[in-house]
Amino acid sequence: MQASGNDAVIYYTPEVFHDAGIHNKKKLFGVNVLMGLSKTTFVLVSAFYLDKFGRRPLLLLGTIGMAVALAALGLGSKFLEGATGSKPEWAIIVSLIAVCSFVSFFSIGLGPITWVYSSEVFPLRLRAQGAALAISVNRLVSGGVAMSFLSVSHKITFAGTFFVLCGIMVVASVFFYFYLPETKGKTLEEMEELFEVREKDRHPTRVMEMANP
Repeated sequence: MQASGNDAVIYYTPEVFHDAGIHNKKKLFGVNVLMGLSKTTFVLVSAFYLDKFGRRPLLLLGTIGMAVALAALGLGSKFLEGATGSKPEWAIIVSLIAVCSFVSFFSIGLGPITWVYSSEVFPLRLRAQGAALAISVNRLVSGGVAMSFLSVSHKITFAGTFFVLCGIMVVASVFFYFYLPETKGKTLEEMEELFEVREKDRHPTRVMEMANP
């Protein structure tokens, strides 16, 4: 969830667009408003359709969409960073659409569904410890990514950072596709059996069979 760079992108979007040539404070504020509206709208979409479509389809939609959005944002940023004189307007528009798409897909998938899975995958006897560990790792990774984002971006440019985050989302999408089963409508007993580690269950095809009975 946090390795996607969502928090860092939200924190430093004004810096990104300032480097892209948008210096007007009202326009920068407008970008933040658009991002906020996108997040709010698509969080509601996820809330209404989570139990209808299931966790797995929305999570895959979200991570694949984030990967595409980050690739577009990296491409737009690369052209903006390489431009001399006036910045190409199309690249600014592409970057703006990509940022709004990125936070929208996050709000459909990783944002809410991370916490749904975190509350379901642990057996009852370990649920408190598992949830505490999940939250701790989540916040530690969030802090690490947020604190290193600008330093890394200054070394490899904003475009390079977005391409790295895109790669992380591609890996995440592949991992979720092969190893994360659907949990919609399953009882606690079924959930414990689904995530119980057995030697014969280590092959990804076994997980796919369980995810699509």
